[in-house]
Amino acid sequence: MGVQPMTKQLCVYCSSSDRLDPKYYAAAEAFGRAMVSRRWGLVYGGGRTGLMGALARAVTSAKGRVVGVIPEFMKQKELAYAEADELVTVATMSERKAIMARRADAFVALPGGWGTLEEIMEVATLRQLNVLGKPCVLFNQDGFYDDLLRLFERMIAEQFNKPSTRELVGVASSVDGVLGLLQRAPAPAETKWFETR
Repeated sequence: MGVQPMTKQLCVYCSSSDRLDPKYYAAAEAFGRAMVSRRWGLVYGGGRTGLMGALARAVTSAKGRVVGVIPEFMKQKELAYAEADELVTVATMSERKAIMARRADAFVALPGGWGTLEEIMEVATLRQLNVLGKPCVLFNQDGFYDDLLRLFERMIAEQFNKPSTRELVGVASSVDGVLGLLQRAPAPAETKWFETR
């Protein structure tokens, strides 16, 4: 049996580290299987290491479709997931993000480092500016993103952001919770700017 037809494409950002607690790899694998069962195909950074690799292999094993988008310099380091159904090679990280955003119907961040945070925050910013109207969710596994969420609250309390911005990024602590949030219509973005004086 070949790859199942997928009705939607989910862009997933996550760590490429091979030094993590095993619980993170297990959750990435569970997420990959669950997203395929709900007919989501994967669009991601094209890597074979860390959570990226665990996720992609799980999607492949579940007969889901995997689209990887990877910069040439990473491909040259043999970091690409060669088993992807489609592997798009690009020149820059910016080009990679643009293609992933264009091809995705929704976005999820699993636990990750600077790259993961930068990617999901760019999507959140585009949501805030009403440039992008697609769902955006943080997988807050074991409270991984709790400190970031506290920073979001401080930004609101000190009027760097409006309270409505918290509705633009969904947060769930389980695989089913994340996938459930993706089924909801995205919250409309209020104008970013406060009234000027």
